[in-house]
Amino acid sequence: MATFLYKLGRFAFRRRRLVALIWVALLAVVGIGAASAPAATSNSFSIPGTEAQKAFDLLDERFPGGNADGATARVVFKAPDGEKMTDPANKSAALKVVRELRSGDQVGQVTDPYQARTVSKDGTTAFTQVSYEVSGFELEGSTREALEDAGEGGRDAGLTVEIGGDALQTVPETGASEVIGIAVSAVVLVITFGSLVAAGMPLLTALIGVGIGVSSITALSSALDLSSTTATLATMIGLAVGIDYALFIVSRHRAELAEGREREEAAGRAVGTAGSAVVFAGLTVVIALVGLSVVNIPMLTKMGLAAAGTVVIAVLIALTMIPALLGFAGGRVLGRRARKGGAGQAEERPGEKPGARLGEKPNMGTRWARFVLRRPVPVLLAGVIGLGAIAVPATSLELGLPDDGAQPTSTTQRKAYDLLADSFGPGVNGPLMLAVDAEGSDDPKAAARQVARTVTGLDDVAAITPATFNKAGDTAMLSVVPDSKPSSTETEDLVSNIRDAAGDIEADTGAEVLVTGTTAMNIDVSQKLNDALLPYLALVVGLAFLLLTVVFRSVLVPLKAALGFLLSVVAALGAVVAVFQWGRLGDLFGVEQTGPIMSMMPIFMIGVVFGLAMDYEVFLVTRMREAYVHGERPGQAIVTGFRHGARVVTAAAVIMISVFAGFIGSSESMVKMIGFGLAIAVAFDAFVVRMAIVPAVLALLGRSAWWLPRWLDGLLPNVDVEGEQLRKRLGADAEPAAGTPAAGGGGAAGDPDAEPDPELSRI
Repeated sequence: MATFLYKLGRFAFRRRRLVALIWVALLAVVGIGAASAPAATSNSFSIPGTEAQKAFDLLDERFPGGNADGATARVVFKAPDGEKMTDPANKSAALKVVRELRSGDQVGQVTDPYQARTVSKDGTTAFTQVSYEVSGFELEGSTREALEDAGEGGRDAGLTVEIGGDALQTVPETGASEVIGIAVSAVVLVITFGSLVAAGMPLLTALIGVGIGVSSITALSSALDLSSTTATLATMIGLAVGIDYALFIVSRHRAELAEGREREEAAGRAVGTAGSAVVFAGLTVVIALVGLSVVNIPMLTKMGLAAAGTVVIAVLIALTMIPALLGFAGGRVLGRRARKGGAGQAEERPGEKPGARLGEKPNMGTRWARFVLRRPVPVLLAGVIGLGAIAVPATSLELGLPDDGAQPTSTTQRKAYDLLADSFGPGVNGPLMLAVDAEGSDDPKAAARQVARTVTGLDDVAAITPATFNKAGDTAMLSVVPDSKPSSTETEDLVSNIRDAAGDIEADTGAEVLVTGTTAMNIDVSQKLNDALLPYLALVVGLAFLLLTVVFRSVLVPLKAALGFLLSVVAALGAVVAVFQWGRLGDLFGVEQTGPIMSMMPIFMIGVVFGLAMDYEVFLVTRMREAYVHGERPGQAIVTGFRHGARVVTAAAVIMISVFAGFIGSSESMVKMIGFGLAIAVAFDAFVVRMAIVPAVLALLGRSAWWLPRWLDGLLPNVDVEGEQLRKRLGADAEPAAGTPAAGGGGAAGDPDAEPDPELSRI
């Protein structure tokens, strides 16, 4: 692996114009494709294998043109104080709005509130239901405008008019904070490298990679029915890993220059060593994202595959375009102080020993590693107990999919929700739909009547509408209004009770009863995600464990990595619950309304965070493994890993946190929640788990950390991530010149006669 990547890096350095041209041309091609492709017309949310989806499919088949899963809107009217909606003037104004709604495009049906009896008992409130022929995301802008204009006409007549439902659902916006995240990344890169040129490379390549990935998604969105959040999440992940992967290779290139390598040789070695870590770190992210397909939710699968494709592009760009840009940059990749001091210019100053200008003062990473090595148990306990305390709110995790009740109180959707709940009861906002398949019944109408009687006798039922049959008379629809709000446990129990009673009804009448509707679909999605969580964890963690075993040639290091990930992700879930469910610090993060955590949030966050957490594990620990393989003691190898990697890993983590945090400003609750969850999870994993718990555990394990059974050692392929085979192939030139510090430093294999570090002599 290292040898192949070394050759690839040198090739890209020499043929930098060709490599850069290929990537720019690819960006132009997919950009043209995205611009000319038809806009995505659907954000379908089918859930194969659930009863709610089966019922939707049945109703679409038996009620042609009924659009059971089409967009809906509820236009709620409230009379002025002291008046009623039955007053002639108010009734006339409401019916005028109904007529305007019926004349709109893409409208399937509009109910008359006075004929449908959707007027409250006190007469102050009424509502009309608007059903559309297409889903919410397929509605044209003019259709939404007509809906809003009709409501405005009712307001002009003196009524309070609010509109709820998914008809007003639009493509989410991320806001200016996303740009702020990129700006923070730029500042961190400049501080880290001390060079505008070096800082610009990761940003440039990440933007090109995201541009290619998102343009490809846009070009294929119509053909593959990709959801509106797919491109947003691909951007989020692609930016984060793209900057990080490029950052590690540029940093390694600068380190090679500091040891006196020529520029082309330094680029080759940087790609051969740090590039190997990039490949395997990228693989762990891809495994985690592709593994989302086991949940069998098409939208989630497509989101994972699209994001995984963007990660693959980020890896390829880091391995090829970064060394090409390093060729263009020349000595400007180093900071001004390093250029003045001659670092990286050894090939132009033959009288000077390569690496002689390296400073010997321990950096912050070295000092921190030595601190942890002296006090591994207190550091380990502090990290575990601290994250454990933050994880406590996760025990109160409530899952659900948001409805209008989760909208900010300032929105018309939330106002309509509250008006309906106050005037008609909370269950009106989440009615259940019963599909009665009576093909096997001798008397379909009698079967429908028995369904109505049975359901009416259940707890938490406020009302049930008469059955509506299709033309063939073999299928009926009934609407059930619960007593409780859609996201309550009582409504969930009602759905379960109806389904339990369906078996007896089918045995008596031969008719099959299916429960569907938005509320039932949300319940089924949550259950499906809960059922898939453990298999998904087993698959992703298992595959990544095998991959890391190959990389580190150790059993305990991958095990420690997996356990550390679980600790950080549970702590992140605890923080998400505290902010979005409990409302702690909600104002700080723009959380206007608390409620259940998005059902998809835990499994998606687990997948993404696992892949990203392994990034830091691979980058940090491979440098330790490299030092250990080259002859350093376990304790000194930890110090070496931190001396070379702590600053870069810290910068990478801050960059990734800032990119993810930028999406907290999104108008889409799922994107906002995922942005916060990923940002806080990366913070916990990078700064607590990888930078504190990992070195503490490795210090306690000593040489045992790198133990691998002989029989397993013989079975595993040697991917040479640490570059040992590359070192042997290059021969003596792989070592710095005599008299310079070895790459490992401090009494390592590069200088066997050097005095050992007294602080580490016991390790």
